[in-house]
Amino acid sequence: MASAEQIAPGLRRWTAWHAEWKQEVGSLAVQTPDGLVLIDPLDPPPELRRPDHVLLTVFWHGRSTPDLGAKHVWAHPRGVRRLKNRGTVVTDQLGPDADLPGGINAFETARESEVVYWLPDQRAIAVGDVLLGAGAKPKATSEPLRLCPERWLGDANYKKLRKSLAPLLELPVQRILLSHGDPVLTGGKEALTALVEG
Repeated sequence: MASAEQIAPGLRRWTAWHAEWKQEVGSLAVQTPDGLVLIDPLDPPPELRRPDHVLLTVFWHGRSTPDLGAKHVWAHPRGVRRLKNRGTVVTDQLGPDADLPGGINAFETARESEVVYWLPDQRAIAVGDVLLGAGAKPKATSEPLRLCPERWLGDANYKKLRKSLAPLLELPVQRILLSHGDPVLTGGKEALTALVEG
């Protein structure tokens, strides 16, 4: 059983083996005034198994959500049916007026139904699939941050993805916490700027 590593005050990250993906993937726990929030949880450590909220970046990342009994499960409206088909019931849909726990904000990406989350207290971005870190499949590299394969974007392309990520450059980003690959714990804004403007 993996233990959760503290990344910043109120923010922990752990990895667990993903049987379909055949690689360790990352999940996050954020302690907020509105309770414990898990992001894309897979097999959380025992002390994190009673979240108040689960936030999902993309419908592929329902993962262990059905087993956790969270009162609130948040996802993009376009992912609700696909999550339900995979056993995850969404209670709260993301949108312009969504009041996410702990002041967290969701930013839409060019990939249909995928969002990234801004964690203001920790100056961190939580990412599902649109960005990959060092060591991530497919074709693992040592690059600290890279765009996902363009074929993952469906009707979108790299130009649209970069444009959709550009608003994140207005934020005081320190960390980029990726589901796939190593997290970027320092210099997040510089790494993201190079990728988005490159």
